[in-house]
Amino acid sequence: MLARTLYEDDCVGLIKDIPYEEICIGQKESIIRTITSYDIEMFAVITGDKNPVHLNELYARKSIFGKRIAHGMLTSSLISSILGTKLPGANTIYLSQSLKFLAPCYIGDTLTATVEVIEKKDAKKIIIFNTVVTNQFDTKILEGQAVVKKI
Repeated sequence: MLARTLYEDDCVGLIKDIPYEEICIGQKESIIRTITSYDIEMFAVITGDKNPVHLNELYARKSIFGKRIAHGMLTSSLISSILGTKLPGANTIYLSQSLKFLAPCYIGDTLTATVEVIEKKDAKKIIIFNTVVTNQFDTKILEGQAVVKKI
């Protein structure tokens, strides 16, 4: 017997699938997540990025950050979560993402990732988003642009 997937168990009916025609310039969606040590450790296991600034407190104390930080790509993955589940949701193909990392994310930081529609290309159902992740102090952790195709 095969194990059931997270999607089968928990996500049916929770993922939006907004038709391309219903998406408007200026439309926004956000998610909020508090980053834990476990998140960082699991991200390191999945990706193989075991840089000690993420995993070793003694090493990180001697770094410019003064303590452990989350992987930049972990913080940016919150954007993917929005695009695949909220706006536009299911049937979205991620084409590209530009990122500028502006500040570190520490264990315990509560991040808000936001995407905003800034352009649509009707001929190919392409949508361009501004993407931003901020912490609980409203400090920008990262910013960029995402390009997706709605199928």
